[in-house]
Amino acid sequence: MPTSTLYPELDVLIVGAGFAGLYQLYVLRPLGLHVKIFETAPDIGGVWYWNSYPGARVDTPGESYQFSLPAIWKDWLWTEAYPSSSSMHSYFHHVDKILDLKKDIELNTRVKSAEWNAGDKKWTITTADGRIVRTKYFIICTGVNTKPHIPDYEGLDTFKGVWHHTSRWPRDGLDLEGKRIAVVGTGASGVQVSQEAAAVASKLTVFQRTANPCLPMRQCRINTCPLEREEHNKLKEDLYPIMFRRMLQTPGGLVYMNVPETTFSVTPEERRLFYEKLYAQGGVALWLWNYSDVLIDKAANAEVYAFWRKKTQARIKNPKVAEKVAPLVPPNAFGTKRISLERGYYEIFNQENVELVDLTENPIVRITENGLLTKDGIEHAVDVLVMATGFDSVTGSITAIDIKGIDGVTIRETWSKGPHTHLGVASSKFPNMFFTTGPQSPGALTNGPTCAEIQGDWLRDLIKYAEAKQIQYIEARPESEQNWRQLVAAINSMTLFAESKSWYNGANIPNKPFEPLTFIGGIPMYMQKCSEEAEQDYSGFLMA
Repeated sequence: MPTSTLYPELDVLIVGAGFAGLYQLYVLRPLGLHVKIFETAPDIGGVWYWNSYPGARVDTPGESYQFSLPAIWKDWLWTEAYPSSSSMHSYFHHVDKILDLKKDIELNTRVKSAEWNAGDKKWTITTADGRIVRTKYFIICTGVNTKPHIPDYEGLDTFKGVWHHTSRWPRDGLDLEGKRIAVVGTGASGVQVSQEAAAVASKLTVFQRTANPCLPMRQCRINTCPLEREEHNKLKEDLYPIMFRRMLQTPGGLVYMNVPETTFSVTPEERRLFYEKLYAQGGVALWLWNYSDVLIDKAANAEVYAFWRKKTQARIKNPKVAEKVAPLVPPNAFGTKRISLERGYYEIFNQENVELVDLTENPIVRITENGLLTKDGIEHAVDVLVMATGFDSVTGSITAIDIKGIDGVTIRETWSKGPHTHLGVASSKFPNMFFTTGPQSPGALTNGPTCAEIQGDWLRDLIKYAEAKQIQYIEARPESEQNWRQLVAAINSMTLFAESKSWYNGANIPNKPFEPLTFIGGIPMYMQKCSEEAEQDYSGFLMA
């Protein structure tokens, strides 16, 4: 057991040094408060420290996936449209160089527990290495997808090969050359690992749990020559401020959004040409820049899925495999389970060394010493087992901390039947505790940096207000929570998200309540609700 040691008292303790935590530190410093970040990893970057698996890459264009601060972007250039994990590492080091953040960050420091003290209205935080710190404000910025989910497969502890979850890949890499590799899961990380493994494995077996559409990434190199970089720098001064303002006007916090027309308000010919244009553009275009009713109307959704299915099946030679990855009847409406971006993923199934196993037909019975045994009695021998099995998303990284609020009740107990929050930033019975990109916020369905800045600025203003009025205690009102929870559910029920099963609603975790974990009303509506709260002197909170 580590020996407990006292840490200097803080005004604000932030957990997590990804986009949200770093921005929160940056905007709170000018208030004259003693602020620190505790980060589990040995370096900053949040999820982009942990995402070091082969092929790890951002699925949002780099120009959008960054802070809007001119001091940062004016001297930074992406060399690829969709940045790699190593590019993200370099970007965060650039951020630190400009903002000088690391001096207020404790790395290799995992927060184990937190307890509210009603007497002096402060939090007592305990780290895994035994340090104890008292703080007035406790802000959790642990991200949407940071707590790995590993299915409870029988026999995993007996496997004699090497296995890793994609989010805990060895930092010094892993030799896959000539190995028999199994990838369980076909979400973003599963697709990216499979693309890389197919090129070097003696045998790659992809275990598909749910058929889920992937869209072409259309990766390209940019800013690679001096002339190109010079021209881009000239454009940035004029276009970047406009771009970042535009991102606050779209539901997803991106530059573009869907068109106002509906799917069947145009001719079949016009619709087909529009789909072709979006598909050729690549990225999330076919998903998020489509007609306005694609995620609302079943017939409209079926129309775009049929287009995607035809495009995808044409890329796979074996019709049986094609039908498994792009089935006639999809398990979820198109786009209601997070769509991954791919770079030749479907073509790997044309290779002799690649096999697809449909786990809906032949589930994994158990892990053996030598591989995976499926229901059909086949033992798939492997040397390397890759768990691309996702995360306990949105709430998991918060409930993983033993947080006790008023009356000693934990956040895990409080949210056992689903999260209750106000504006997706605070929960009743947990005073002076806030979270960003958390449950019932737009975080999971919007551009991460955009959401981090919106919530970071709003929390800064709330704390500034409280400090100016010498308020010691801020707690979400139960009625405010209930109203926000009802709004989140009501908006969700108007869409096809309500009928689909994904981590957006906790369906990927056994016994997790099935309900919307994300506010899908979009960035403009969320900003409006937050502004209204501030204009009403934060009436949705109890303050003392």
